[in-house]
Amino acid sequence: MLPTGSSFSVLKHISKISKCFAAPSVRQVAHKFALQHGNFDSNYLTNPANREEIRLNIQHRKGIGDIDRVHDLHERLNGCNDARERDRIGRELEQELRKIPNRTHPDVLHYGQEPKVVAMYGEKPRPKTGGKVFEFFDIAKKMNIFRMEKLGNFNGHKSYYLMGDLAELEQALIQYALSKLFAKNFNLVTVPDILPARVIESCGMNTSGERNQVYKLNNTQDNLCLSGTSEMALAGYFAGTVTDESRMPLKLTAVSRCFRAETSGLHEEKGIYRVHQFTKVEMFSVCRPDQSEATLEEFRDLEIDMFNALGLHFQLLDMPACELGAPAYRKYDIEAWMPGRGIYGEISSCSDCTDYQARRLGIRYKSNADGQLYYAHTVNGTACAIPRMLIALLENFQNDDYTVTIPEPLRPFMRGKDHIRRKKVLPELKLTKRLAQEEIC
Repeated sequence: MLPTGSSFSVLKHISKISKCFAAPSVRQVAHKFALQHGNFDSNYLTNPANREEIRLNIQHRKGIGDIDRVHDLHERLNGCNDARERDRIGRELEQELRKIPNRTHPDVLHYGQEPKVVAMYGEKPRPKTGGKVFEFFDIAKKMNIFRMEKLGNFNGHKSYYLMGDLAELEQALIQYALSKLFAKNFNLVTVPDILPARVIESCGMNTSGERNQVYKLNNTQDNLCLSGTSEMALAGYFAGTVTDESRMPLKLTAVSRCFRAETSGLHEEKGIYRVHQFTKVEMFSVCRPDQSEATLEEFRDLEIDMFNALGLHFQLLDMPACELGAPAYRKYDIEAWMPGRGIYGEISSCSDCTDYQARRLGIRYKSNADGQLYYAHTVNGTACAIPRMLIALLENFQNDDYTVTIPEPLRPFMRGKDHIRRKKVLPELKLTKRLAQEEIC
């Protein structure tokens, strides 16, 4: 049940509607949603009996958050009678409460700094007869289906062009993932790529500070940002809503462009392994608290089934507390073997965020048993992150004749093609070169 008597209890959301009449028969209605204040479970966080437990959890979660500061501000707030000062302390307390990470699944606390390998799937590909295993960049460039440098790349080494069969493979992966999700009764939603910073922060990603992954839009009054994943837009869609319990769990999927300002100088993360913009098929659920664990397992098993059917060799990891990020209660990662790089690289993950996002965005449900409103749980998972899947597929299924075998489940979405072959140089590029030579002559 929603806590009462808290300075940070959820307020009713305010909808601002303005109506303009261009003519008596024409109406244009502009609607802008005002995000409500978050509820940070202050009854639990400010209870002295929980202080040491919360401090220990913060230590496991990279040490972000200061529970002592929270308690100090809470005590000052309770002892203050000046309205203006109470408002200032209250805003400061809210900022500190935002920093406290979600609780951690008890099983995960025993893992230390390393993930637990839950299971291994598939077999590593046998070495090629020629003995040479190429990395994605070398394969794709040799086949003339990929550009990351020169020839029209305007944004540096973290942007790219996919061409020909590689661009078609991207679309095939999207359709393949969606077909699997539709079979499990997911509902497809198209989401915005631009979101308020508050929505992104409520989902657990920082938008300020030197080390953040978020692109901010300049010259906007609303503090707008490019979305890092459609999980954020889907969570924002449910902000301030109440769902009837009988409809839960809600299962949604979205295909979107994801924007990340992150960079990496690691050799194994070069090329399109870590880029500024990519396409991803996301899974998202709003469910009851007693459903989130089973929903997380469902998302995990769906990911396993999809990658297994493609013939990849991969490992399932139960991630330690230090790798969960602020919102996750538990998180599974899937790492595929990438023989060209000689490493296991992350291609997917899924997280149970319990009520972390729901409290910050006001996502609730109505109980059929007592008619009361309760905070929902949210679960998210990656059905397909395109760049890393392209790396895994090209590196694992390359052949000695410089072709790539397309896994059978993807062929119906690639017009029946069974191989990707070298693409001839595009005619316009040849023409440009010939014209340049004629001008020299």
